[in-house]
Amino acid sequence: MKNNLIALSLVAVILAAPAMALAVPGEITLDTIISSTKTIIWTVFLLLVVICFMVAGILFLTANGAPEKIATARSSFMWGVVGIIVAIVAYSIVTIVGLAFHVGVV
Repeated sequence: MKNNLIALSLVAVILAAPAMALAVPGEITLDTIISSTKTIIWTVFLLLVVICFMVAGILFLTANGAPEKIATARSSFMWGVVGIIVAIVAYSIVTIVGLAFHVGVV
């Protein structure tokens, strides 16, 4: 149930991002839409990373030396690190593709 709620929240944010990007005052161009959407998604991701590491920290603190709980906490931490690496690579790919097509998404 909890995983479904998180997945549904992420889908809602991703679907709402272009609409939020269009709410930027001024001239609406492809550059502003891409830049605003990328900024919104990056901000949401950073919030999720902070929450992930807080949960991993709480799991470590409440493990009380139990090996299976420590393994769960370590796994949560490692998946958080993997998520950061994937996000940085994805952000870099979007930026490189934007630069390759001379779209000002930087």
